[in-house]
Amino acid sequence: MKGASDGGLDIPHNHKRFPGYSRDTKEYDAEVHKGRIFGEHVSDYMREMEEDDEENYQKHFAKYLEGDIEADDLEDLYSKVHQSIRADPSPEEKKPFTPDKSFKKGIRKTYEQRKADAAAKKAEIIAAQTGDDDEMDE
Repeated sequence: MKGASDGGLDIPHNHKRFPGYSRDTKEYDAEVHKGRIFGEHVSDYMREMEEDDEENYQKHFAKYLEGDIEADDLEDLYSKVHQSIRADPSPEEKKPFTPDKSFKKGIRKTYEQRKADAAAKKAEIIAAQTGDDDEMDE
């Protein structure tokens, strides 16, 4: 909501809804909110998980690790992203969706055809079982 509001959309909001507002003291701490925007909570979580559970850390943050991004790099990454958005806020053009037309719906079988197919499968299974029993007796 904060990003949309900062981007120019007229969204009725109140600072009491943002992170950093304390209901007890009824005060708003903008630094806490800024920390959330720049991913401090994510980097704290990355550090904690790296120390406690290395295997889950590798799974959860695989894309970050592929990009050689560590917990200390997140604030710089988010600030670069915000700068690029401010430089050109227009969204990327997306290709229109084209459905895959290679799939063809099968022809529906009649009741008699389905019944015959089921009987053939049953006969095949029974033949395979009786064939296995003969081999076991030898």
